[in-house]
Amino acid sequence: MIKFKIVPKKNPQDLAAPEKFYATAIADGEVDFDFLAEQIAYETTLTESDCIAVLFSLERNILRQLEQGKIVRVGRLGSFNVTLKSAGKDTLEDVTATDIVKGRVRFRPGKKLSKMSNELRYRKAN
Repeated sequence: MIKFKIVPKKNPQDLAAPEKFYATAIADGEVDFDFLAEQIAYETTLTESDCIAVLFSLERNILRQLEQGKIVRVGRLGSFNVTLKSAGKDTLEDVTATDIVKGRVRFRPGKKLSKMSNELRYRKAN
């Protein structure tokens, strides 16, 4: 169950307009590699240190492949790819690498993750 709180927000395009209220998710803790490794070790025949090694290797390899411009599919979890933000130019020839303002990593959830997010239940925090 996802907890949420209500926050007021102004319209950035019309600061004179009255605020509207929006639901915002509240994180209920966090988990790290150590916790995930412990859970995976409990569910499999691997040791916790084996799991940590695999998770760190996965992280390194995802980074390395993204730096090479590849799409990285992580099983049924989803995929990562790099997107770019650049300045617009008038002609094709005018666009160069120096026009790239920023690179971003985009995550696209797989079917199971998308299904899970569509089936979430919510509870208003006190």
